[in-house]
Amino acid sequence: MKIAVEGCCHGELDRIYETIAYLENREGITVDLLLCCGDFQAVRNEADLKCVAVPPKYRQMQTFYKYYSGEKKAPILTVFIGGNHEAANHLQELSYGGWVAPNIFYMGYAGVVRYGGLRIGGLSGIYKQHDYWKGHFESPPYNQNTLRSAYHVRSFDVFRLKQLRLPLDVFMSHDWPRGIYRYGRSEELVRRKRHFQNEVETNTLGSPAAAELLHHLRPTYWFSAHLHVKFAAFVEHKKKEGEDAVKTTRFLALDKCLPQREFLQVLDVPHSGEGPLQLEWDPEWLAILQATNHLVSASPEKQHVPENKSLHERWDYSVSEEEVRMLAESLGDGLRVAENFLPTVPAYDPQRPDNGREAAHSPNPQTTELCGRLGLVDPYAMVGAGGGDEGSPFSSTPKRPSTSWRQEDAAFSPDPPSEYSTDTSGLSSSSVNPDEIPLDDDDDDEDDEEDDDNEEEKEKEEDDCRARVHHGHSDGDGGGSRNPGEDGDNKDEAAAETKQQGTQGDVTPTTSPADSQTSSCKRTPEQAEAPTAAAAAAAEGASGVKKIKRRNQSIYTAGDEDADGKN
Repeated sequence: MKIAVEGCCHGELDRIYETIAYLENREGITVDLLLCCGDFQAVRNEADLKCVAVPPKYRQMQTFYKYYSGEKKAPILTVFIGGNHEAANHLQELSYGGWVAPNIFYMGYAGVVRYGGLRIGGLSGIYKQHDYWKGHFESPPYNQNTLRSAYHVRSFDVFRLKQLRLPLDVFMSHDWPRGIYRYGRSEELVRRKRHFQNEVETNTLGSPAAAELLHHLRPTYWFSAHLHVKFAAFVEHKKKEGEDAVKTTRFLALDKCLPQREFLQVLDVPHSGEGPLQLEWDPEWLAILQATNHLVSASPEKQHVPENKSLHERWDYSVSEEEVRMLAESLGDGLRVAENFLPTVPAYDPQRPDNGREAAHSPNPQTTELCGRLGLVDPYAMVGAGGGDEGSPFSSTPKRPSTSWRQEDAAFSPDPPSEYSTDTSGLSSSSVNPDEIPLDDDDDDEDDEEDDDNEEEKEKEEDDCRARVHHGHSDGDGGGSRNPGEDGDNKDEAAAETKQQGTQGDVTPTTSPADSQTSSCKRTPEQAEAPTAAAAAAAEGASGVKKIKRRNQSIYTAGDEDADGKN
């Protein structure tokens, strides 16, 4: 089965589907399924856009609304997990997963589905220790704290996934499992991303929750995104009692959708072929949801999941083969994910923009129907329409002071220092990207748009500037995409590297589809207006004053207008 894997989507659906179509035409293949590893940004309208955890100046509508409204339809079945830059209000409506548009399926906080005999699991969000033990208590209208905590991984969802006993073929997480770099070329990773060095050396890069799942579930493939760099690894797990062969996991992380970046890869994944090529609920997962339903919490208070040697009478909520069989029989054809998508809010209309729209608490009928069939509670409905931690029954919980968006604009840095502790008991000191703007808020975990690239650009800047001045090359990150005629060598090299790391199958890496006129991720107006290296050099020579050029210079210079002294 040909599966396309995408790193961070960032709402660039048109670009991604164009890239896949280009690959299918070039390679003579048909992609059966697209998996997106987070930061999908299922933004339906202006209200959803306000619920994406970035300062307003960085928000863009992108193209998802066209698929939501029916103007376009996804040409390939698309399954995705959530990241740390999502329309929180939209995804919270689908706690257990559901359709966000025709042919585009969200996996929920955590979930397992089947497609053509493949079992695919996923965990949405990123790890933050101080929210890890809470319930999903957030609801619109969000404040600056709940807008972020809404996408933080919860221990209860990890606990549910740990009850799985049947083998998984594929698992997706947004952030990397902690320590995964030990199983790949960590030196190459640090060379490409110098600001990872301290975290790699101290083993603080990545999610301890994802690492726990990696070694417990031991899936055949594990796909991630978040850190905006391609990285492959091969994990040999310890044998368990009674096992004849060593289980292995092939890990692949991919970049974000930009020109000249390795954001998408097509793999030929072996599968049994027993199941139909349709999306189905996994019966073992549904049985686990039922068995743990009474443990669901929508409280911001610390929640201890059942564990061995604890005060809980029961800590093992795995289900027997008989329970799974009985549930599957009771549902019959009900295991097939019903194509019951219905728009629940107006879609964005570029001809009639409405910036006055605000998000409101509204349970989704897909979740209501699923909960009714299985006897589950909807954590989003439990919170009610009171407005998250401000109007919910848990409003007595102390809140940290909110940070204004103007303050966040000053502190915003899309790829932050370490997000993770050296253990799960607290947060550690972190490494610092030398080119980042310092963060004042310890929860400002927005590690998205540019700053992780600033370090890489800073390292290359001297050579790149010289090349552009002497050879007339354009800015590779801002201009057109790679010429299709040049893809062959890069493809072979990347495929060889992936094979060496243990990634199995027919591997087709790509950075961008065709030429810049048809399918590149184009430069923003600010990037287009930024001075070239040659112009900067000429200005330096004329004035006699040394000028320092930064990537996305216009973003920083625009901040001079702010009264908060951002720069």
